[in-house]
Amino acid sequence: MADKYIKNIDFAQVLPLAEQVGYQPGQIVSKTLAQNGALSLTLFAFDKGEEISTHESEGDAMVVALDGEGEITVGGEKFTVHAGETIIMPSKTPHAVYAAERFKMFLIVVFPNK
Repeated sequence: MADKYIKNIDFAQVLPLAEQVGYQPGQIVSKTLAQNGALSLTLFAFDKGEEISTHESEGDAMVVALDGEGEITVGGEKFTVHAGETIIMPSKTPHAVYAAERFKMFLIVVFPNK
């Protein structure tokens, strides 16, 4: 059998991505699908009012909104994203995520070659 680099999700099946992580009251739920020195793939489900506070990353981060509504702050500017929309958070730029409503997102982070 070949090596598998993606985990925690079924292979060779059509899957609704938003259903691969569930909401929990008062929590942020995350499911890591892949993580290594080059990239990170993570699903998140935020209950309403939950947030990831301002931080920076060494990699460029792409948020793909899967459900609900999220408020993404990038370099001090606030953006609202809805299901089907995306936003890029550049590396080394302060950013944060706030769930104005229950919110699911797929986070892809691409790290620099070292």
